[in-house]
Amino acid sequence: MNNSPYFLKPASVQSVMLRVLAALLPGIAAYIWFFGMAILVQIALASVTALAAEAVMLKLRDKPLMLFLSDGSALVTAWLIALTFPPIAPWWLTVVGVLTAIVIAKHLYGGLGQNPFNPAMVAFALMIVAYPSLMSQWPAVGFTDFAPQWNAIFGARQLDAITMATPLDALRTALHTADARATVAGVLGSDATFGNIGGKGWEWVAAGYLAGGLWLLQQRIITWHMPAAFLATLLLVSGGFSLFDATRFAGPSFHIFTGGAMLAAFFIVTDPVSGATTPRGKLIFAAGAAALTWIIRTFGAYPDGIAFAILLMNIAAPLIDMNTQPPVFGHKDKGRHLE
Repeated sequence: MNNSPYFLKPASVQSVMLRVLAALLPGIAAYIWFFGMAILVQIALASVTALAAEAVMLKLRDKPLMLFLSDGSALVTAWLIALTFPPIAPWWLTVVGVLTAIVIAKHLYGGLGQNPFNPAMVAFALMIVAYPSLMSQWPAVGFTDFAPQWNAIFGARQLDAITMATPLDALRTALHTADARATVAGVLGSDATFGNIGGKGWEWVAAGYLAGGLWLLQQRIITWHMPAAFLATLLLVSGGFSLFDATRFAGPSFHIFTGGAMLAAFFIVTDPVSGATTPRGKLIFAAGAAALTWIIRTFGAYPDGIAFAILLMNIAAPLIDMNTQPPVFGHKDKGRHLE
């Protein structure tokens, strides 16, 4: 058709979810390079568990199996759980986390499109509260030997030689010890945990997520509002406090390229079901999540506060949407559509 009007065929749920999975691949590739193949085991384990749980719940709810199993939504949840859990977590921890996400956080609220909370973040928050020690055992960067990683997942957990603290945990622990001489600059420059701009290895994983996220923007799967607001707020807050006292507060590059910030910006806060949906609401939602993430990272008991920040903003999403509705075409007052 050479003349207007042009009509775009709406993207199916399956098409959207498959492209989200494809966008995660660059980050997963960097993950494998620096931390080994264990992440593929966790992704496979989470995927099988998610599909099985989805099938059981669909059967119990008398819903068509193939229609919903093939939409890819359960796989997206499974992959996000695998990528936020430690890759050497015991198999049962991943299974319990995925079952929590699919059965409780998704289907008990009515299934896809009805859940008020991000299922992957529900799983992460519950597991880190219930099993904090297991959720803090991460493989050392560069230690990619698959045999001990496999044993850690399915067998005896002799982890002293293959684990290390995450960059966020190492920095937080050092700055909260009794040693008043510890400073951000001293900690970041004294340990193999830290790279040039973030956590060693993690900065490249974050770059992979950034590449995938930019592709999602190009594909118009997500809009710019949430990634831009999340990263800009995290940059401004961490940068401002770092300028105020660089001995106590890490700079913006560390916060953005360490932990799950880049994954959250493009793949978690952009969840269209549990997040805000209006243009201004998306900005507020993502900015609030970023501010809460920095607060929890800096002053809280957990090294990375993304899951708790997202869940808190999920609670506020309906109120945000209600108060950020754009005006109806032809009316200046957004409330006049009620007349």
